Amino acid sequence: MKRRKLFFMNAAGLACVNITLRFISVSFNAYISEKIGAESMGLFTLVMSVYGLAVIIACSGVNLASVRLSSEKSAILEKKFAAKKEYKKCASSVIRSCIFYSLIFSLSTSCVLFAFSTLIGERILGDPRCVTSLRIVAVSLPAISATSALSGYFTGLRKAYKNAFSVIVEQFLKISVTSFALSLALPGGTDPVEYACVAVVGGSAFAEACSLLVNSILYFSDSKISSGIKPGKNKSTECDAIRANLKEVASISLPTAIGSYARSGLVTAEHLLIPGGLRKSGLNASDALSAYGIVQGMVFPLILFPSALPASFSALLIPEISGLHATGNVDKIKQAANISLSVSLFFSVGVAAVFLNFANYLGMNLYAQKEAVTGIYIMAPLVPVMYLDSTVDALLKGLGAQLDSMKINIIDALSSLILVFFLVPVFGIYGYLITVYLCEILNFLLSFTRLIRISGFRPSILSSLSRAAASAIFCSVLFFVFNKMPFYESIPIPFLITAFSALYIIVLSILPGGNNSRLRSYLRRVKINSGLRKRGTL
Repeated sequence: MKRRKLFFMNAAGLACVNITLRFISVSFNAYISEKIGAESMGLFTLVMSVYGLAVIIACSGVNLASVRLSSEKSAILEKKFAAKKEYKKCASSVIRSCIFYSLIFSLSTSCVLFAFSTLIGERILGDPRCVTSLRIVAVSLPAISATSALSGYFTGLRKAYKNAFSVIVEQFLKISVTSFALSLALPGGTDPVEYACVAVVGGSAFAEACSLLVNSILYFSDSKISSGIKPGKNKSTECDAIRANLKEVASISLPTAIGSYARSGLVTAEHLLIPGGLRKSGLNASDALSAYGIVQGMVFPLILFPSALPASFSALLIPEISGLHATGNVDKIKQAANISLSVSLFFSVGVAAVFLNFANYLGMNLYAQKEAVTGIYIMAPLVPVMYLDSTVDALLKGLGAQLDSMKINIIDALSSLILVFFLVPVFGIYGYLITVYLCEILNFLLSFTRLIRISGFRPSILSSLSRAAASAIFCSVLFFVFNKMPFYESIPIPFLITAFSALYIIVLSILPGGNNSRLRSYLRRVKINSGLRKRGTL
């Protein structure tokens, strides 16, 4: 119970921080899009597609290795009643191996990207204005990779609050530096689109370097013992064998990394095809970049904004499942998987309902773009699939099935690339949205099927889905009727969104089929005590 309480406290705290940061990020994104325009957002998104591939190669799965090794080694040491000194030795070996691994890949990637930035910008991206931004990205890669290793270590030891602190510092610096850079007058002869992109990328790079410094300070001041564990007194040679090395890090990271290389390479190729496909559909170069910027820079960040909550639980789920898997506790793994999938489904269906009911307000007030409103309406029904897939992916990684996850992600990315090639020139931006739909559903079905085969249990997903859908439909119909009332227009929309969410939770909790055993037990005790009072027994 103490472990479960610690897990939910960590998850709730991390979720609150992530939601707050996502809100700030979406608001800042809206500010950036208004400040630099849709064309600059399109150019920035092109740079970020290369940035994503470079970061994946630089990190090469080190975060997952750091999470799993720190959690698994800690669980084994606890079982052997290891002394405090043994935990410190083990933690040091994990970080030392992970940092060394990360530097090998990040420094190599940094040198290659810097050397070929001109070629990539002018020939591959087709826009020389990207070159300076790509060089800034190259310089920031070692810091990003080392931070990823340290972040995984804190997650594995159930100390997510340290990650939260470093992310808060990073976001604060990113917003401050970027805003300051954008407020400066443009240097003489500098293209405004290029300068805007450099300012945003440079602000991010500076913040990531500071994040590494913060994480390093937190690591050196850390106790090196997982939260919720009391060290024993065993200093036997058995504990000496529980040390991490570069081979172990590579055995966990490389399967994930290879899959990530392939997937990210395919995704990058897909994103590079989209502007060209949009031009083939009849748009000019500027309109193509604008349409791409609206979808990637406005719609998707907003749609993914609430995923901070399930993402927080998923991030902490990996070390928990890894620890249970290392000690062979199958029953608790099944219980944790069922709870996490149900919670993720309930949450995501509610979020989808909010987007469908309030898309016009969100799109126009945040971005003042009708196209963004249309994109939100189209993408909202896919939210449950996207959010649930991230939870399933976390369960697979916790069970050591990162190789299966890698294969599924490659299939997803390859399918997406093929569909973009054929659909975007014909249907324009709607062809890309169709591609996202088909590939997200495919990814989820393959991942969920694999989870059932590995774990050997069948989650009650249909029962949870029917309850969530019934609650969402009831609330939507009620608000549709309420919308016809004359006083509806005078009520602030944020208040209506809060009221809709609260009503959804209430309806969901009282619908039949939920686990109301504690509530029934409480009511039974109240009834018994009331009867005893009437008889004068109490």
